[in-house]
Order: sequence, then C-alpha cells, then structure tokens
Amino acid sequence: MNSKRVVFLLLAVIVAGATAFLARAWLQNERAALMEQVGKGRPTPTAPAMQVLVAKNNLRIGQLIKPDDLRWQPWPAGNLSPTYAVEGKRPINDFVGAVVRTSIAAGEPVTEARLVLANTRGFMAAVLKPGMRAVSVPVTATSAVSGFIYAGDRVDVLLTHVLNGGDGQRSATETILLNARVIAMDQKVDFSPGDKPDVAKTATLELTPKQSEIVTLAIKMGDLSLVLRSLQSEGDMDGVAAENAPAELGESFIRDNQVSRLIGQAPAPKEAARAVFVLRGGQRSKQDLDGSAVGEAGEGAPPEARTPDGKSVDNRGSARNVTFTRTNPGQK
Repeated sequence: MNSKRVVFLLLAVIVAGATAFLARAWLQNERAALMEQVGKGRPTPTAPAMQVLVAKNNLRIGQLIKPDDLRWQPWPAGNLSPTYAVEGKRPINDFVGAVVRTSIAAGEPVTEARLVLANTRGFMAAVLKPGMRAVSVPVTATSAVSGFIYAGDRVDVLLTHVLNGGDGQRSATETILLNARVIAMDQKVDFSPGDKPDVAKTATLELTPKQSEIVTLAIKMGDLSLVLRSLQSEGDMDGVAAENAPAELGESFIRDNQVSRLIGQAPAPKEAARAVFVLRGGQRSKQDLDGSAVGEAGEGAPPEARTPDGKSVDNRGSARNVTFTRTNPGQK
C-alpha cells in the first residue's frame, strides 16, 4: 500500500515538473515574439551622419575653386573615407583658391588628391590652360583700378608710350590685348568674401606665346594699364565659353592730338617787322616803326631800296618794308 502511494507521488511530481517546464518554455517563446513585434515598430539606431565637403556644382579640370563652388553635405559615418574633409576638422577655406586636377561631379566629396592647393608646387602650372603661358606685368593703384582687380577677372591691356617722328615726340595709347584672364595678383590667387581691396605690385595674365612676346616688349616701350571688364559674357557666349575664351589682340588707339585740340596746331604767323635803316655818316642804325608811314605809300611790292649813292640793297626777308635815309652828321 505504501509502495503504491510512493509511486503515485513520484508520478505526480514528474508530471508537475514537466508541466512547469513546458509552461516556462511557452512563456519565453511568447515573450520573444512580443519583443520582436515591438522592435519592428521602432527605428533601428544608426551612427550619426557627418558633414562632408562636396562639390556644389560640376567642377572641371583647371577650374579655380571659389567659396560658392563648395558646400557641406550629410554623409553616413559608416561610409566615411579618411580622405574626406569633415566639418569641424577641416575648414572650407583650405580648398578655396585651389585648382581642380580631375573633374568632380556635383555632390561628390572634394579631396586633396583631386585638387592642387594654392601656394603648393605646380599650382601655377595647373592653373594654366593647355598651350597658354603666365606673364606678370607691373601695376600701380591707378593702372590696376585701385586694387579692385582679382584673380579670375578679365581685363584689357593698354600701352601708353611716346612716338618719335618728324613732328617731334608725340604720345599715344593703344589697346594691345582684349579679354585677358587674370590668374594672380601678386602671389594671391583667390578672393574670400570680406577681403578688402589690396593694391598689388604685379598682375599675372594667362596669354598665348605670341601675346606673351607682345606684352614683354610693351613693358619696355612704355606704361601698361589694366582695364577691368564686366563679368557678364558678351555676345552669344555662355558663362563657360566666356571663361575659357582666350585673350585677343587689340586694334584701337588714340593719339595726343585727338585728346587735346591744342596739340599739333601751327603757331600764328608773325607780322613782318617794319624798320628804317638810318645812315649817319659811316654809321648804320635800325629803327622799328609801328605804323604805315614806311613801305605803305604805294600798292603792291615796295620799290627797290637803294643807298644815296645809287647802289642796290638786298631786299630779301623783311627788307620789303625797309627804307634808307641819310643825314649829315651835324644835321638834327
């Protein structure tokens, strides 16, 4: 009897344990399913995005980068390359004034490998377009628009010099180049907003080989002046075509007598002086007259002048209005 009870109790304990185990497993499965459903309704946490420097517009080879060519753009931290410029770690001004080495599409990250930074080796050669040359010319405050010419501007080049001819020295000014591109003022190749005008001593222009020869000789001939052109393209050229257009040879000129009406005028003719030669004994003296008493008695050419002894006198020049008189030394 006792043995039956023991067996029954053992079976009851086993059944209760199995039931508890199954219940616990069921609860764990339900809890896991519930947590999975709750997790689907929440966004998966991700790493915060970083601000990366990218091209705002398409940047072509040889283009000089300006502040409005760049912008900051959110970039996933998981896709961040060590070569990217990150906001807070690299200022945007480090890239302003650089030259594009390889083309960069809008929205692409800007890296040093794709640029030639300002004031680095090979920078000026990277600025020049194929087949062009860099020539520096001396400038002053008056010849460079008081410092308002910056890299990237377009200018005309004027030469003022002195011409030596049969009529003496004459001054003239001529336009020797049109639409020349300025690639540097002194050693400065960029311009940042807020910069004050700075009067440079030299301006570096992008010219063809022949134009380089012309400018080099013009520096020795006289004074050069730079005339600033409008940023708006002329004619039917769009902005890109106008920026890539090379300089042209000028044709216009002006002389000094076209500026001043007083230059080149013949002087007013002088009226022939009228005089009387008076012979007193062996002495001869000249006396100027102020009126018409001598030499105006008859019309036409005056009669040939002769001395009292009848000898002819040379009447060339002003002798037409000359007469001779002779007096005795003692006569008053």
